[in-house]
Amino acid sequence: MESAFRTPDTSSVVVGVDGSQPARVAALWAAKEAVRRDRPLHIVYGADTDGRALYLSAETIERVRFDGRELLADTAKAVSAEYPGLNVTTEFSRTGPVDSLHRAGALHGTIVVGNRGLGGFNSLMLGSVGLDVAAGAMTPVIVVRGIDGTEETGTVLAAVRDEGDLLYARYAAREAELHKASVRLLHVWNVLESVGEVVTMLDGVDAIADGHAETLRAVTDAIRKEFPDLEVRADAEKSVSVAGVLVEASRHADLLVMGGRRLPGPLGLTRNLGRATHSLLHHAHCPVLLIPRTGSDFGNRS
Repeated sequence: MESAFRTPDTSSVVVGVDGSQPARVAALWAAKEAVRRDRPLHIVYGADTDGRALYLSAETIERVRFDGRELLADTAKAVSAEYPGLNVTTEFSRTGPVDSLHRAGALHGTIVVGNRGLGGFNSLMLGSVGLDVAAGAMTPVIVVRGIDGTEETGTVLAAVRDEGDLLYARYAAREAELHKASVRLLHVWNVLESVGEVVTMLDGVDAIADGHAETLRAVTDAIRKEFPDLEVRADAEKSVSVAGVLVEASRHADLLVMGGRRLPGPLGLTRNLGRATHSLLHHAHCPVLLIPRTGSDFGNRS
């Protein structure tokens, strides 16, 4: 399977800011990620002045522009103080934050967003901008959450659904190398998906379980062969909630990597994230790196 995006060590890092504390935290986290990759950090503020020009006064728009540029300068200063050797660039965009970040990410960027913006009311949930960025991006997106007051665990967690997820497991392995961490490959068998098979053929349960174990084994063997110096752990679990298992596992990880699954929305738009993906972006206990799916994987309902 060919990748349409670069590996984490060669892709640029783009982060969105809006003046909120989660966005500032995300900017500092993104800066650390850029240092790991030895890549520059690009900080974007999407003001949406073009979209609001018809009903805002010229004075108000000028104030938005001034405040936005001040925010960018202040964020860049904070980042540079923490990581003085990092190459930092900023961009004030007249379009909205979602389109601005997608454009800045282009084909070879990793987009980083905070778990909430200024419009949020619950710090545990992901804001609408973050959701739209994650749902519509054609490049990897990292939602930064669950890092306040926590120590690094030294583990990168990868969600493995089937052998087609080797690409995403490989991406997680490379992230683990950059983080100087181990990688844990976790396959969760949703037993409800096999209800029909089990009811009609109770003696086939073991065969179904063996099939899931073989799926994980194939991906694990490939990763161990490609990354011989990396500590690789593989676990298979069964549950009625894939998201529930992954959320709990994220308590013990520094980063969760998964392939992004999207459902077609109204008029063919793909803004509707699958149930498990949506739950993880809202409730994971560590940053979530969502990698876009293409081809036959596009639109999978997980």
